[in-house]
Amino acid sequence: MKIGVLTSGGDAPGMNAAIRAVVRRGISLGATVYGIRRGYEGLLDGDMFPMSVDSVGDIIHRGGTILHTARSARFMLPEGQDLAAARIRGAGLSGVIIIGGDGSLRGMVELCKRGVKAIGIPGTIDNDIAYTDYTIGFDTAVNTGVEAVNRLRDTATSHERIFVVETMGRHEGHLALAVGVAGGAESILVPELPVNIDEVCEKLKRGLDRGKVHSIIVVAEGAASGFDVAKQIEECLGMELRVTVLGHVQRGGTPTAFDRLLASRMGAKAVDLLASGQSNLMVGVSGPRLVATPTPEVLAVKKALDLDLYYLAQDLAR
Repeated sequence: MKIGVLTSGGDAPGMNAAIRAVVRRGISLGATVYGIRRGYEGLLDGDMFPMSVDSVGDIIHRGGTILHTARSARFMLPEGQDLAAARIRGAGLSGVIIIGGDGSLRGMVELCKRGVKAIGIPGTIDNDIAYTDYTIGFDTAVNTGVEAVNRLRDTATSHERIFVVETMGRHEGHLALAVGVAGGAESILVPELPVNIDEVCEKLKRGLDRGKVHSIIVVAEGAASGFDVAKQIEECLGMELRVTVLGHVQRGGTPTAFDRLLASRMGAKAVDLLASGQSNLMVGVSGPRLVATPTPEVLAVKKALDLDLYYLAQDLAR
């Protein structure tokens, strides 16, 4: 058995742990594992190489992906997908394991339509994939965001200021919500819900009236620009705010123990599924158990924001 593994789309902490698990589980089952560089773009170029046990040594703690990643405009076209499937067959691969977000999984489905056997592993800091409680990289990104909020709160307290912290999350607010709740933010703005600056200002005014000297506002980039939010609050309150955009800082860094464990379990499970002849499934986690769900079913559902957590945040932020 020959297995290919690639990482696609945005990188996420824990991808290396997943690659490591795929390679070592595959070799333990007697398979040859090929790394495919630069995601679907590298697949189109036939950029693949055999991986050994040693090739994935000393990477479990490293962020990013040793296979590198890219977004491929060529692969989005039917002829590109045809070529990618031909590359896989030409290399004699029995199947491919694809680590990435929803765009990567959609690409995987197209390969499966062309007769390729493939298993997906959800790797994205956005945690926006259905049928899994967590995606690889989310926990690390949350901890990175919370650490930033903790540091900003120190200086906000010292200078008696309001800080706006913009997190990543163009379409979903899972990351901003988790960072905001864990960081004790006074307000959290997410793309899934209307942005009400008047409500934010009223909450800030109530805090100021009772002597509160600092506040943190967390906003997902898809809800509004942190600078626009700050400007509107400044006009409302007549005071100067500070803005911090976390940006790609959230994608990097050493993965947490949680992400390393999750990635290791998912990587091994993906190999087991391929070895048993299964295909077009995504590995997810539900509670303590790993689950495998048909990928088209995963992509047909939008993962809902945890509204209970959102309203809890409103109660806790006073």
